[in-house]
Amino acid sequence: MSDIIRRDPRAEWIARNRLHPLHVATQPLQTRWMGPNGVLRKNVHGHGFIGPNGIKRIDRSGAQQGGTTKRVASVEVQLPLHQVPAPAFYICVVPDMVGGRLGSHDRDLLGLARQLAGSDGAVLAVVFGECKETAFARAGVDRLLLLDSEGYAPEQRVYDLRAVDNQFAPKHWLLPDSRNGGAELGRRFAASLGQRPATRVWQIKDGACLGRAGAGLQDLAQPLPRLILAAAECAEPVSETRHEALAVQLSTDAPRCLARIEDLGAVEVDPAAIPMAEAEFILSGGNGVKDWGLFHRAAAALGATEGASRVAVDDGFMGRERQVGASGTWVTARVYVAVGISGAIQHLQGIGACDKVVAINLDPGCDMIKRADLSVIGEGGAILEALTAAVDNWRQGARRDAA
Repeated sequence: MSDIIRRDPRAEWIARNRLHPLHVATQPLQTRWMGPNGVLRKNVHGHGFIGPNGIKRIDRSGAQQGGTTKRVASVEVQLPLHQVPAPAFYICVVPDMVGGRLGSHDRDLLGLARQLAGSDGAVLAVVFGECKETAFARAGVDRLLLLDSEGYAPEQRVYDLRAVDNQFAPKHWLLPDSRNGGAELGRRFAASLGQRPATRVWQIKDGACLGRAGAGLQDLAQPLPRLILAAAECAEPVSETRHEALAVQLSTDAPRCLARIEDLGAVEVDPAAIPMAEAEFILSGGNGVKDWGLFHRAAAALGATEGASRVAVDDGFMGRERQVGASGTWVTARVYVAVGISGAIQHLQGIGACDKVVAINLDPGCDMIKRADLSVIGEGGAILEALTAAVDNWRQGARRDAA
C-alpha cells in the first residue's frame, strides 16, 4: 500500500486558483527564475526555513520546508476559524444525514443557512439518530444538537423540534425538500406550528425566495417565511471557513408520544435489483477492467450496485441499463468507485451529483483521476483482489467476535 499515490484535489484546486485567500500558502518559495534578458536570477534569501527557535536553518538535502526541490500534492490547509460567542439569532437546519453522514443536499442546505446567518447569527444543526459525521466544522455548523431517534418516528421528531423551537427560537428553519425524510418531516413540523412553508426553494435573495412550481417548469416568488424546505443546489456549500460546531443540549426533554407505525427495521435488498439512479454505492467498470468475473465478485463482496462506462457496454460486458453517463443514467451515489474508466466528458456529467468519487486507474493524468476525491494508481485487478480479500477477512473476524 506504500506505493499507492494519494492526492488532495482540494489542495490542488487552491494551488491553481490565484483568487483563493489560501493560494499563497500553497505555493513554494521561488528561489530562481529566468529574467527578461535571459539571465538566471537567484533569490539569496529564499533558501532555508525558520526553525522552532526562530532561527533560520538551511537543509542541503533538498527536503527543507518551503523548498522548491520537492513538492507534495497533499497540502494541509488551515482554514480561518469563524466564531460566534453570543449569537444574535439562530438559523436551524435539520439535515437528512443518510447513513449518519452529511450528503451533498445537506451541505447545500448548510451553505444556505450560512448566508441567512451572516456574521451575527449562528447555524444550529439538529441531528437525529446515529451520527458518523466528523466534518461539521467545515460544513458551516456553529452549534450542534444531537437527539436520540430510532427508526421511523416522525411524530416524536416533531415533538423534539417543537422543544428546540421553544428553547432557541430560531429566526428560520431549514429542511431539505427530499425523499429521504426531510420533505415529510418539514411538512409535519409546519402543520404542528400552524405555519405555511416555502417548498422546493432554490434561491433566497433580498428577503424573498424562489421555489419550483408547475412540475418544475415555473418559479414561484414569495416573501421569505420562517420555515423553508430547500431543494438541492440551493446554495454553494461552505468551503472557505471553519466553524466551532459547539455541542448544545435541550434544557427540557420533549414529551414522549406513542408511535402509530411500528418500524420493523431495514430490509436486505439485492444490490443488483436497485435502479442505478437510486443506488447509494456503485462499483463501475470501464475499458481498463480485464477480468470481469473478478469485477462481479468484488461488487458482490462490497455489496455495491454494478455500473459501467459506455465502452464496456458497447463491448457487451454489461447491459445497457448499467451504463453511467449523460447518454446512460445520471447517478447520485454517495460513493462511486470507477475502475479502469478514463473519464470521458459524458461520463463525468453523469456522476456530477455523486458525493465521493474513488478512481482506480493506471494513468495518473486521466480526467477521472482529476475528478476523483480519492485516487489509487495501480492495476485494477490487483486492487480489486486485495480489496475483496480485506473485506472477507473483516467479515470472518466479525463472525469470530460474534461467536
